Amino acid sequence: MLQSEPDLELVGEAGRGEEAVELTKALKPDVVIMDISLPDMSGIEATRLIKEAVPETRVIGLTMHEEEPFVLEFLRAGADAYIVKRSAAADLVGAIRAVMEGQAVLDPAVTRAVVEGYVSRPGRAVGQPEEPCPLTPREREILVLIAEGLTNAEIARRLYISEKTVQTHRSNMLDKLGIHDRTELVRYAIRQGLVEP
Repeated sequence: MLQSEPDLELVGEAGRGEEAVELTKALKPDVVIMDISLPDMSGIEATRLIKEAVPETRVIGLTMHEEEPFVLEFLRAGADAYIVKRSAAADLVGAIRAVMEGQAVLDPAVTRAVVEGYVSRPGRAVGQPEEPCPLTPREREILVLIAEGLTNAEIARRLYISEKTVQTHRSNMLDKLGIHDRTELVRYAIRQGLVEP
């Protein structure tokens, strides 16, 4: 699809997050199209690393997930656009051109979920700032992996951090949330919409 566009050139492809980060550093493309599900790390973490290393590169999240938490995490990591795979054929080329002009792009399929999630948050009047989430982006990422059933060792390998660092993040999450075990962490992740039950 992209190769049929005369003003777009495909300069590289990667099947893993680490490879995508390294290729971006080497090639410095204008735009990276990033999936959320990669074998070695999440596309959210890969996006964060890319934006730290090559901030001028635009990142488009291209994923099957339409849920608000995934959209927000991708955007917090530095993504410039979020496109759902089922509408990619119609929207991807337009999104590439839009982010090159400095625009942010949200797939219509996720815009409603983001707006409804924002509006439905309890105890918030119009114009009142949203209450900050007590967890850091890294803690939320680890929470999702815990809820998906990964062990501390598996999470450490996936995120390229030590097992001790995973344990420290887990302990911090328990303290911040005032809960006591892994089961309660999973319940919290489900209630927050970070994972499906």
